[in-house]
Amino acid sequence: MNKLIYIVLFGLVLSSCSPYQKALNGDDIASKFTVGEDLYNKGKYLKANRLFEQIMPQYRGKPQAEKLSFLYADSYYKAKDYYLAGYQFDRFSTTYPKSVKAEEAEFLSAKSSYMLSPMYSKEQHATKDAIEKLQVFINTYPNSPYLEEANQLVKELDGKLEKKAFDIAYQYYKTVEYTRDYNAAIKSFDNFIFEFPGSKLREQALFYRLDSAYNLAINSVERKKEERLIKAKSYYLSFVNKYANSEYIDKTKDMLENLEEELKKYSTKS
Repeated sequence: MNKLIYIVLFGLVLSSCSPYQKALNGDDIASKFTVGEDLYNKGKYLKANRLFEQIMPQYRGKPQAEKLSFLYADSYYKAKDYYLAGYQFDRFSTTYPKSVKAEEAEFLSAKSSYMLSPMYSKEQHATKDAIEKLQVFINTYPNSPYLEEANQLVKELDGKLEKKAFDIAYQYYKTVEYTRDYNAAIKSFDNFIFEFPGSKLREQALFYRLDSAYNLAINSVERKKEERLIKAKSYYLSFVNKYANSEYIDKTKDMLENLEEELKKYSTKS
């Protein structure tokens, strides 16, 4: 037991005498910078960050400030603290707009926003902010070496918004049996189709919109029925013109037959 206590105490003494501890507890800002940069290069970003944080104010206005500011921001990024990384990269870009690191800083700021984007099922304000920042970067640096990655990140984020929008519309569609709010489902799918014209989910969206419009028309009150039947038929035509070989095609044909049967009543009246 005594031997174990001795080993632990010896380890603590060695730890307290490490270059990091000496720099952290000392007053020599040059030592803090040197040790911090060495730790950063070794991948010990949290320790480096603590040292950089201590000396940021003292280096303001000095020649080394630009390098320190970038390392400080990047140590947050590599430690996966993306909120503070984005903030510090923005400060760097604003303070040193002509720096050779400005482009990289702006990209990493935008990428930090990308990293903060939540899973698609959650609220997506952060995703929209990330797309905006990445788009600004793409527009500002059209020849950037980071351009391909930036475009890919935007594509991924757009995919989240697409899936979120589809799921919202689909939830209206699935609950319409209880809510009878066919219009909400139709409107949500209308919005989705407009916002994501090239979506892989477009076929499903067009079918669910048609199905909602069909049920709304068939179950409609008399004074609104003809108009809604005509609208549902137009959705049928939109669907079959685009997806004539769809897995849903037999269902849509049955809908069309019923719609035309109902519409005959109005042509007879006239």
